[in-house]
Amino acid sequence: MKTLQEIIDESRKIVFFGGAGVSTESGIPDFRSEDGLYRQKYTVSSETMLSHDWFFSHTEEFFKFYRDKMLPLWAQPNAAHRKLAELEQKGKLLAVVTQNIDGLHQKAGSKRVYELHGTVHKNTCLKCGKRYSAEDIAAAEGVPHCACGGLIKPDVVLYGESLDGDTIEGAVRAIAAADTLIVAGTSLTVYPAAGFVSYFRGKSLVLINRDPTPLDSQCDLVLHGKVGEILSGINV
Repeated sequence: MKTLQEIIDESRKIVFFGGAGVSTESGIPDFRSEDGLYRQKYTVSSETMLSHDWFFSHTEEFFKFYRDKMLPLWAQPNAAHRKLAELEQKGKLLAVVTQNIDGLHQKAGSKRVYELHGTVHKNTCLKCGKRYSAEDIAAAEGVPHCACGGLIKPDVVLYGESLDGDTIEGAVRAIAAADTLIVAGTSLTVYPAAGFVSYFRGKSLVLINRDPTPLDSQCDLVLHGKVGEILSGINV
């Protein structure tokens, strides 16, 4: 923690790259850990139910699973989200790049957030383009349809879909400009998102994660533990 504090003190352009482990302390399960979403038992795999093809071929089943597992609208930002918002307010954090779709970084007050996999808080009619909130999707019964009759699709990146080009460009630009990159709460096994770390050319690469990752040996500092507990110990 002393080394982490020294890195934070010396940094002026920090970028935070986070995954599902950032939100577990808010009560949202991750995906690949022992009790994660992908280990839960369904007749069809979670990866299949969250795919582009499944959305269009089994739309009703998709939304049943989506409302049950992907819309934790009760969740509140934890210590990690709050500390990152504080770092941004103090002018030390350039951006948050996240693989999460829960919107908790913005709820905590972060302004520059690149959501690689989209967000549950934006939903679009595929026919007329009208926007709907996450609350609208949660309240709808069965398959949600627009007033025009069109199918409403969550603005999340499903398996089989490409990441948004503007989001990629912004995230890469931020990471390349950083003097410190903090990678946290991610297994670094999901591509293309995990490959974004390779754009970092700054001084200090910090990893915070519960379990070891393929990147551990390349980092300047590795801390194994809960992201919120560790970040909350930083003085800004």
